[in-house]
Amino acid sequence: MAAYGLYTHIQSNKRRSIALLIGLFVLVYVMTYAGALVAEAFMGDASLDYLLRAALRDFIYALPFVTVGAALWILIAYKFHQSMIDALTGGREVTRQEEPRLYNLLENLCISRGITMPKLKVMEDDALNAFATGLNDKQYSITVTSGLLRRLDDAELEAVLAHELTHIRNGDVRMLVIAVIIAGVVSFFAELVFRLMFQGGFRWRSGSSGGDRKGSGGAAIAIIIAVAMIAIAWLLSIVIRFALSRKREYLADAGSVELTKNPDAMISALMKISGKGELEGVPSGLMEMCVDNPRSGFADLFATHPPIEERIDALVRYAGGHRPPPQPEAPAIEASGAAEPLGPPGRRLNGDQRAGIAVSITFAQSETP
Repeated sequence: MAAYGLYTHIQSNKRRSIALLIGLFVLVYVMTYAGALVAEAFMGDASLDYLLRAALRDFIYALPFVTVGAALWILIAYKFHQSMIDALTGGREVTRQEEPRLYNLLENLCISRGITMPKLKVMEDDALNAFATGLNDKQYSITVTSGLLRRLDDAELEAVLAHELTHIRNGDVRMLVIAVIIAGVVSFFAELVFRLMFQGGFRWRSGSSGGDRKGSGGAAIAIIIAVAMIAIAWLLSIVIRFALSRKREYLADAGSVELTKNPDAMISALMKISGKGELEGVPSGLMEMCVDNPRSGFADLFATHPPIEERIDALVRYAGGHRPPPQPEAPAIEASGAAEPLGPPGRRLNGDQRAGIAVSITFAQSETP
């Protein structure tokens, strides 16, 4: 269904995200059936039809346990995911007294739109990046790197904060966190089955283990089918997880311009961040939540973000922004100082240009693979 306008796209993306999320949960059941099929095949050779029916019987028996296990996994991640992220990144929560410049910029954005202010965190890293995490208003937080604080001026930093705030407003953060959690369940099941298969967890029985196991030659085919199901489920979990984040960056860029009314600041921030956002030692699941994810895969299939150049082009063409000429890198800005006036503002938006932001989203949706 075609969607027109920024808020219509937000609702449309939320529906797509829920559908994809349900699809990810279904993949857990596919993995369970594949595991049951492998187990039946290793219990002894039989006809393929018998093995498929036996695996289905085992799957139905295991279904409640798998559902409870997956739900428990999600519950634990829901409760402790932020603590785990902070442990990985070394992020620390900051107050107005510790980071007045950063705190005031975010507070002003939230006040201007009546948004509950998320927690604010800083991680010590020279990379230029930021990300939002959380599943509800009590958990939402925005983390920025110390390198970003030093290299961006107030207007650019405000644009990045508005970008992440838009991810929270649009529900992108919640959906992506849940998708990463469920994708982790799929990866866990896949690894478990393969370890049992190739590290001696199962022992092949050449003879029939029961009188009902009539026929032969089906075990090898059943194992091939199960391995193919596991591989496809694992691959789809990754592709779907990436799809949840890729198209949302255009929405977040447009939302940043909507909040700040300053497309030039967002463009300038993206140009500074480009190629400098790699967070060493951070898993790919967390990199997908960042302003920029420099990691990519084969033929750009596994890239979670559109190229920076495409995002800048969309802001220039549809949000009234201007690409600044190349300039020497600005000196570092003291992160602990008080917020300075924003200085000469970027090009401000009139009504027609603000309407163009929504058009840019349609352009992004149609152009993004």
